[in-house]
Amino acid sequence: KLKACDGCKSVRYCSDECQRDHMPQHERECEKRAGELRDEILFQQPERSHLGDCPICFLPLSLDPKKSTMMECCSKIICVGCHDANSIREREQKIEHKCPFCRHPRAKSEEEADRNMKKRVEANDPVALREVGKRRYNGGDHKSAFEYSSKAAELGDVAAHYNLSVMYHKGGGVEKDEKKKVYHLEVAAIGGHDFARYYLGAIEHENGNHERAVKHFIIAAKLGDDDSLDALKGGFKVGLVSKEDFAAALRAHQAAVDATKSPQRAV
Repeated sequence: KLKACDGCKSVRYCSDECQRDHMPQHERECEKRAGELRDEILFQQPERSHLGDCPICFLPLSLDPKKSTMMECCSKIICVGCHDANSIREREQKIEHKCPFCRHPRAKSEEEADRNMKKRVEANDPVALREVGKRRYNGGDHKSAFEYSSKAAELGDVAAHYNLSVMYHKGGGVEKDEKKKVYHLEVAAIGGHDFARYYLGAIEHENGNHERAVKHFIIAAKLGDDDSLDALKGGFKVGLVSKEDFAAALRAHQAAVDATKSPQRAV
């Protein structure tokens, strides 16, 4: 059974010793092909943003954080339409306030909400781990924030990867590391994180890699990101973005925004 090269996947070896012997001749070609494979994954258009759909109405969640809320009892992110509709129903029927998804009684105090969150953390819920990590970071406990965010990222939370990129950029809770910053940005972008994608585009633009920057901005704009659409508009004005690409991105951006709208969310 031959073992494929870990980097390029295009060469196979009969043993680790055989791979080590061949590496001096193969290293440059391997790095080139590995980069090409990485780009194929990196520049694929995600089907939706990392936020996904509201678990109640199944419509895509808005990129605007003010238009959704996270429930501490189950770590589900509920759109403002479903959250408000549930609250109105409870007031009209004069019944107990419960989570619109799991029907757990709503916390009556901040301490109770923290206890609910702690239970989700103990259950290794990646969203809860990421949220606690964010709170610890904002509170100045950067070391603990890095630990929570790292665990959430290991469990597949896309936003946690973005948070780690910020920590590696600023040096909060961990030493600054540009390579690891970009790595976590790329993982987040592949997972549909719009701002991570925009950030990668900004980095490429600053480095003079305008073609790669435009690719990032187009992908993020098609997810509904306004900053990336503005960047494409500026690029179009100076000739870095074609008329066809800008028009396609504009249509897809509007479609992504419209997909998050509903009568309930407009109330």
